Amino acid sequence: MQHSRRTVLTTAAAAAVAVATGVTGSGAAHPASVAASSATASAALPADRAAASRARLRRLISRMSLEEKVGQLFVMRVYGHSATDPDPADTEANRKEIGVANAAELIAKYHVGGIIYFGWAHNTRDPHQIADLSNGIQRAGAAQRVPVPLLISVDQEHGIVARIGAPATLLPGAMALGAGGSSADARTAARIAGAELYAMGIRQNYAPVADVNVDPANPVIGVRSFGSDPKAVARLVAAQVAGYQSAGVAATAKHFPGHGDTNTDSHDDLPYIRHTAREWERLDAPPFRAAIAAGIDSVMTAHIVVPAFDPAEDPATLSRPILTGILRERLGFDGVVVTDSLGMQGVRKKYGDARVAVLALKAGVDQLLNPPDLAVAYNAVLKAVRDGELSEEAIDEKLWRILELKERRGLFERPYTTHRAVDRTVGVRRHLAAADRIADHTTTLLVNEDELLPLSRRTRHRLLVVGADPASPSGTGGPPTAVLAKSLTELGFEATALSTGAAPSRERIDAAVAALGIRDAAIVATYNVTASSTQRALVAALLETGKPVVQLAIRNPYDIAHLPGVRAALAAYSWTDVELRAAARVIAGRRDPEGRLPVPVPRAGEAGAVLYPVGYGLSY
Repeated sequence: MQHSRRTVLTTAAAAAVAVATGVTGSGAAHPASVAASSATASAALPADRAAASRARLRRLISRMSLEEKVGQLFVMRVYGHSATDPDPADTEANRKEIGVANAAELIAKYHVGGIIYFGWAHNTRDPHQIADLSNGIQRAGAAQRVPVPLLISVDQEHGIVARIGAPATLLPGAMALGAGGSSADARTAARIAGAELYAMGIRQNYAPVADVNVDPANPVIGVRSFGSDPKAVARLVAAQVAGYQSAGVAATAKHFPGHGDTNTDSHDDLPYIRHTAREWERLDAPPFRAAIAAGIDSVMTAHIVVPAFDPAEDPATLSRPILTGILRERLGFDGVVVTDSLGMQGVRKKYGDARVAVLALKAGVDQLLNPPDLAVAYNAVLKAVRDGELSEEAIDEKLWRILELKERRGLFERPYTTHRAVDRTVGVRRHLAAADRIADHTTTLLVNEDELLPLSRRTRHRLLVVGADPASPSGTGGPPTAVLAKSLTELGFEATALSTGAAPSRERIDAAVAALGIRDAAIVATYNVTASSTQRALVAALLETGKPVVQLAIRNPYDIAHLPGVRAALAAYSWTDVELRAAARVIAGRRDPEGRLPVPVPRAGEAGAVLYPVGYGLSY
């Protein structure tokens, strides 16, 4: 069995990597609150301790049965707020989907190496409950015949993907950080996010997104990406790796080999990436190279086909030429490789669920994330080993990498957390203030004819806030129109919210026009406007009143291309409270718009034509 020689970067080494990859930023990062006990998780072990650690892991593996080893390769969902006493409906859901009642039974039966938290699985009610759930899971891991701590993970990208909401700190998402352009801000955001996850017992985050968003029509990445410039994305990815891992949380670059240039969602179908090898090296590879240079703990695979690398046209998750040939051998990554969710249609389309698990391991995967039927996948892997398709030595290699990651993140010595750690870290005032400061650098002003912005409280005091109200990301303050109206009122305006939705009817449009009659100006929150969207009719009707209209894109920044006649337009890149409050401050003139486009805005209906280039943005 070959043992990895990876060590965790010291702070100084991380800084050296940052300089080497251009991750320097300007100014010092605001220090996040990190529990003192996590400090050693980011320091390289002395030689004697490293040798002792390796010996402990070897002994641990030698005591494990094949069933226990295989279980460690799985990261599974489980329903409920408690590891032993979930609500009855969650118990029933667990029995139906997994054949167990709760997380403790899941661990006892399958020996899973990790559990992933979801809001829809009722894992994330509040920070204290999350900490208690994490502790219950770790107690169940310690109660096994061979005690092994679990690697608890979550998708906490921030922006539009956040499984844990307020009172935890919600930070600007990737494209907003791309608009801000500051490596220091990206690093600080990740350090804060990591510290709060650590305090709740979560030691692996499926972030940052390393995809370069080349296609504006990308339905699955979009604002989850830092932008369309590979070098800029690489710089911010490396900064976030340093931030997360300095807080004791494993970062995960995703989705390898790059999910940015597709108009297909791999949740629903199997996308094709048609890049040549040279195009991939130029467009997709830089962020993953930067993440690896920064010492990233794990890389997540993509359920995409790249014919240039695999003529068999297997999804990357199941492709040995991609995962072993490129990720392991060409890029030199020797950390943990985790699949994207195995419940997604992109990976299930070509092979059955049993074969998917086996083929992923043969391709070079270490962790199998969230299979739709755990029993099917688990037993398929056991059978593959017993039949000789997979060797036990290969399983041991994967297990070694997973256990080494758990050791590096302090789980063998400090698997538990406390309510005190939560209270000292999660959603504390300094983190919330830092989130607002970071957001103030992200709002992008695209149009400002006749200096319509900032709005004057004296001459345009009464405001109507209308537009799309998509479901709020976890734990945010409410519909975007309501959050904007509240923020503007707190800034001295008299603002009223009227939700018109992402596909406003003629009735809602007429109601908005009528409501604007007694007001001085309108703020319109738009959401992924297309050529056929009735949001265009809403904006046109408001413009026809002659009243000032300010358009704010609350997801993708491309909306303005479909809205001729708008005299003031901004991009916020998300509809979380922190980004909406920042946009309100810009509208009110309390902050200058500092964001610059991290992606180009194409002209509507003109293939290849650019309306606003990367780096564009106006100021006051």
